[in-house]
Amino acid sequence: MADIISKQTEEQLIRCLVVDDEAVAIKGIVNYIQKIDFLKVEETCTSALQAASILKKKEIDLMFLDINMPHLSGLDFLESLENPPLTILTTAYSEYALEGYRLNVIDYLLKPIPFQRFFQAVIKAQGTFQSKISFRQNEGERTPDLYVRQGDAFRKISREDILYVEGMQNYLKLYFKEEVLIIHQTMLSLEEMLPKEMFFRTHRSFLVNIAHINTISGGVVVVGGKELPIASARRNELLESVVYKNLISK
Repeated sequence: MADIISKQTEEQLIRCLVVDDEAVAIKGIVNYIQKIDFLKVEETCTSALQAASILKKKEIDLMFLDINMPHLSGLDFLESLENPPLTILTTAYSEYALEGYRLNVIDYLLKPIPFQRFFQAVIKAQGTFQSKISFRQNEGERTPDLYVRQGDAFRKISREDILYVEGMQNYLKLYFKEEVLIIHQTMLSLEEMLPKEMFFRTHRSFLVNIAHINTISGGVVVVGGKELPIASARRNELLESVVYKNLISK
């Protein structure tokens, strides 16, 4: 397959870290990365412990992380990170897929990895990465707009118009009054882009726009006429941050 040769600015380049205890696996992923113009190999290493050291010293945007490694597994390592980079898991074992998505990974690639699947995964990562750049650029202007990838295009949406977000296995549904948009992005990465004073994570799978909350009752919050669950551990925080401080007493 011919290399992709279009130029990218330094800001658009996604800096990659490849973590795998097998040299041949590292070589394969590095070879794939070098075929794609918006990716750049920043570092490679053979253990999670080495990866932890690299993440402290360098800015990494995307990590290709093997699961089965000595001393510390990729999953345990990822769960230990307070602010992990975008992550694509690589493994020969399919049974870890659900656990990987619980940790909000971009994608889960089974070895041996075909280039087509690799390319699909990094396109998802690129969409999330560009959304983050857009957010950082717009943050100073206090704009209510975001850009989400829809096919080959980027569509502008207003944060204020989002009713709530539902997390699925490897994609998100953004609910508006008149439509639902599907984006290939992790809940964690989207949550980081949305103002905390506007959005509240009521449940592992739901992020709601506080302004559109109609009712909070028991373990349920009603948003746009839809009943959504509230995790028991989050209910008091929701009441304290949203209800109690705005409560009108008789």
